Amino acid sequence: MMKTWIAAISLVSVLGPAPALAVTGDAAAGAQKAAVCGACHGVNGNNIINPEWPNLAGQHASYLAAQLALFKQGIRNNVIMAPNAMLLSEQDMADLAAYFSQQPLQGLEADPSLVAAGEKLYRNGDVARGLPACTACHGPEGKGNGPAQYPAVRAQHSLYAYNQLKAFASGERKPVANDMMQVVAAKLSDAEMRALASYLQGLR
Repeated sequence: MMKTWIAAISLVSVLGPAPALAVTGDAAAGAQKAAVCGACHGVNGNNIINPEWPNLAGQHASYLAAQLALFKQGIRNNVIMAPNAMLLSEQDMADLAAYFSQQPLQGLEADPSLVAAGEKLYRNGDVARGLPACTACHGPEGKGNGPAQYPAVRAQHSLYAYNQLKAFASGERKPVANDMMQVVAAKLSDAEMRALASYLQGLR
């Protein structure tokens, strides 16, 4: 157990924050601007349309705003998000982020056959392979760390989480501050990614 914590702490220490916006968001204004977002992510940020698209409800405002900025800058690539983000001002991003961060998160349950394997990776990692416990950054309940801009991962669609792990592993999705997620994801087998993603879906 001590080795697990040492490995996790050493890896966390090199992580850096995602870019932050310089404006303050207004949730009420964001609610008025969220109609377009709701077509994919749900009016209140709980997506029931397509599991390839993320839930936004309850996500840290700082993280949401930073990701919108990355889509607008072309650092994150998505054929749907890119043109929508291009239309947003910095204030729009902050307002939308403030609104979705305040919405209650709902979610589906994990596949019972994958829970044990996913929980083991999430809570313990694998010291022998240099894998830190996910809890080191995302917390024991998957709520993330707002000030550090580590995202909440609880109750996220398993397919979306799996696809993001695959994108990090392949290099398709580039971490901004450092390559930690890319390094970690690259060490996971496909089966481990699926188990971890399923566990996140049921995590509350």
